[in-house]
Amino acid sequence: MREPVTILGNYLSPYVRKVLVCLQLKGIAYRIDPFAPFIGDDAFSRLSPLRRIPVLIDGDFVLNDSTVICEYLEDLQPSPALYPATPRERARARWLEEFADSRLGEVIIWRMFYQLGVKRYLFGETPDDAVVRKAREEELPDALDYLETQLPEQGFLFGEVGMADIAIAAFFRNAAFVRYEIDATRWPRVAAFVERMHALPAFRALAGFEDRTLRTPVAQQREVLIEMGAPVAATTLGNIAPRRGIMKVE
Repeated sequence: MREPVTILGNYLSPYVRKVLVCLQLKGIAYRIDPFAPFIGDDAFSRLSPLRRIPVLIDGDFVLNDSTVICEYLEDLQPSPALYPATPRERARARWLEEFADSRLGEVIIWRMFYQLGVKRYLFGETPDDAVVRKAREEELPDALDYLETQLPEQGFLFGEVGMADIAIAAFFRNAAFVRYEIDATRWPRVAAFVERMHALPAFRALAGFEDRTLRTPVAQQREVLIEMGAPVAATTLGNIAPRRGIMKVE
């Protein structure tokens, strides 16, 4: 029996959520060091040169980037398959995953969740209301218009649930954290799709940890998660005062 892999990264990250759902669907055991990248120490910087999460550690093998990690897990354990079989469908799945990671990440995470959550509660700074307003009123609706043309009325994108479905749905948990609700009259396919995805056992299994993390001060999150029975790693790399990463954000 293989040893559990270790994931570095907070439950509130959609990129971490994407990897954890992948692990759960594939039945791969894991431990998690649930810290935000902003409090990662120098050892974290050596493992994650961009100071971003998630990081996967499998024995002496270290990987960065949620997409790269999920593709590794797919190769490591091909069943159940989370990417389509045909070249065209596989390419389309990768594009939709990239659209989620880049565009939804830019709008929902950096311009909404970071502004209203991380910037305020971790760094003690005032959110930029103009950035948030533009994201909510212009940029996210534009992304939703596109997704409405791509998502199915029922079921999942390529038959069984896959990485493209997971990647898209992962970001809308964070949208809900900042009280953004998809207008089901304007974007009925997106709203129904996200509801279906979040109802899956793999998403529901994480929801309690996410909700509790959201309501708990950073310094207490690890202890609270252990009390809840989360598979928390024995040691942590998240033990410094908050500092920004090397990537520019709004």
